[in-house]
Amino acid sequence: MYISRVTLVNYRNFKNSIFKFNKGINTIIGENGSGKTNIFKAIRLLLDDDMMKFAYKLQERDFNRSIPNWRGQWIIISIEFSDLTADESVQALFAHQTGDIRGNATERATYNLFFRPSVKIRTQLSELEPGDRAGLEALLSTITIDDYETVFTGKSTADFSDPEVVKELTGNFEAVDFNVDFDASKFGIRIPHQLAVAKSINFTFIKALRDVVSDFHNNRANPLLTLLKSKGEESDPADFRDISEAITKLNEDIENLDGVKEITGDIKTTIKEAVGETYSPSKLSIRSNLPNDPERLLQSLGLYIGEADEDYEGEIHELSLGGANLIFLTLKLLEFKAKKKHERIAHFLLIEEPEAHLHTHIQKTLFDHIKFEDTQVIYSTHSTFISEASNIDNVNILGRVKNYAEVFHPATDLASEKKMKLQRYLDAIRTNLLFAKGVILVEGDGEEILYPTLIREIFGLSLDELGISVINIGSTGFENVAQIFHPIRIRRQCAIVTDLDEAHRPFTELVDDSPEEKKKKQHLAAAEIAGARRRQALEILCNGNPHLHPFFATTTFEIELLEVGNTVEFCAVAQECYAERNWERFNRELTSEHRSIFGERALSLANELGKGWFALSFSGKITWKTFIPDYMLSALIFAKGNFSRQTISNIVSYRTKMAKSEDDELETDVLKRCTSQFIAGNATIVELRQCVDDLLQDVQLTYFLRKCEENEAVG
Repeated sequence: MYISRVTLVNYRNFKNSIFKFNKGINTIIGENGSGKTNIFKAIRLLLDDDMMKFAYKLQERDFNRSIPNWRGQWIIISIEFSDLTADESVQALFAHQTGDIRGNATERATYNLFFRPSVKIRTQLSELEPGDRAGLEALLSTITIDDYETVFTGKSTADFSDPEVVKELTGNFEAVDFNVDFDASKFGIRIPHQLAVAKSINFTFIKALRDVVSDFHNNRANPLLTLLKSKGEESDPADFRDISEAITKLNEDIENLDGVKEITGDIKTTIKEAVGETYSPSKLSIRSNLPNDPERLLQSLGLYIGEADEDYEGEIHELSLGGANLIFLTLKLLEFKAKKKHERIAHFLLIEEPEAHLHTHIQKTLFDHIKFEDTQVIYSTHSTFISEASNIDNVNILGRVKNYAEVFHPATDLASEKKMKLQRYLDAIRTNLLFAKGVILVEGDGEEILYPTLIREIFGLSLDELGISVINIGSTGFENVAQIFHPIRIRRQCAIVTDLDEAHRPFTELVDDSPEEKKKKQHLAAAEIAGARRRQALEILCNGNPHLHPFFATTTFEIELLEVGNTVEFCAVAQECYAERNWERFNRELTSEHRSIFGERALSLANELGKGWFALSFSGKITWKTFIPDYMLSALIFAKGNFSRQTISNIVSYRTKMAKSEDDELETDVLKRCTSQFIAGNATIVELRQCVDDLLQDVQLTYFLRKCEENEAVG
């Protein structure tokens, strides 16, 4: 079961808005003040058991500001659920509450909150004569917020996003036409408070990470104390008997210290000297209060953490804001996982703006990695880095308008092919090079789009996990961007990837060449000269700078990509883009042994489609068997600087898994042992490479490991 739709009418900055959600991870994107917090609060009013009491305490400020007069108006929050299971408890709950029963089982359900005038006010409104504006204004002027009530309904069929449907429910203010009651079959039956849906689901809200250090000092908000308290309640007292006895003995030993006894005696003596025996305390002692019961003992524990790359371990308030936020978020996720063990009909996790003070790559990696089975996750964010990682189908975009917000759904009515290509392009949008651990500068759309996909599919990890940003400099010029990577500026590795544009075929002009052929040869000659000049300029730029290095495609990116061994992918793109009558000829040319033939066809394919759209089409054909050109792999290794043993092992494990999926008889136990020894530091990169070469015969993986070895890129 998951939330498929949320409709808000007259609630805060939402006049009449629809949010659409899917299974899995969803994202609400919007700038500051666009209403991300408000949509989360609306959902929580219905589904968060801790927020139920606030649903009955809505105020004037909760009405949309575009309404000229809030008096008499309704606030409507409607949640639609989809994919209800056939489980008896689920069906019983929704059949009696929010079910929209069709047949033997409920697949769709609705749950609504109405904040409306009381029955007394609604009766008075209904008694007004149609068109009696003066009477309406007079009545409205007497209404206060105390004349309102909160009602929960379910099993509705109405579309509250339709203004005419809303008028039917709330009344027509323009025509002065109101009803006391409403059609329950359309707008839902009333649900008693004790049967709230919130009591039957697992719902966790992680608020925006703004001041988590104060939350760690607040016993009610401290997630660590919540976790420790639950463990204390679960603990067997027998497990703590020896510890409790030892603590009791320790308390006694502390109290019996000579210095403690001496101070106790001094206090007693001084009090008697000051006020006399009559007014002195009858008893006085100094005691050690170390807790010895399991629950209090566990709650007395503190969390000590060291920042990444630091040996020092300190308390939570000593961490950077980002470090503290990351720990807080981790503990809240652990709290959610603990709650998820309980039997519930659905699991929901709402995370508000997790990007606060977090490194850009952590933001996107966080989005990719927070996934729980049978759980719907909804993020809100104004981070472009998190929004880049969002699936376009699962994105709601908020746009600010005066006094209210609009909600946009970028995937609405898009054909699947167009949606897929748009999604691939969004996945390839650049991240901020100022925060990257390593940067690869490229000159075109093709490299920018394909680089991340090649790495992800071939090596099983993303560039964001590696901390590397691919930046398309376009017409900016490498020099203008690369100069900031320098020992006196940004001391991070920056690889420059570009083409030398050496001609893939002879360009000497012949007497019988056509004008078109002469023009092509002249272009080839000019490109080769420009490529040589580019190489010279970049080598001068990078000379003596340990943070910069150029990497060159001998010809062009497309030709290098084909020549390295990706004829299958090229042929698939050609078949997708050309008429069937041309497939045989194009396949023959693309698989030719002569660069002049396959190179010409590769370039014509890219140029005819447009290099950006060619890259998008090619990215859909990439698999783990696709090959990455040498200069691109070398650039990756340089930009990364060094790969941890764990990262290298993860790459080996990924490619082993992929090979195993195609050859079930493949023996991998020896390789697993070798990988474990490598992680532990008991095997060298050379030994790991030899093991991979012997057991997998994976040319590309062996080459990657050799490059890491040659470049001393093992951390």
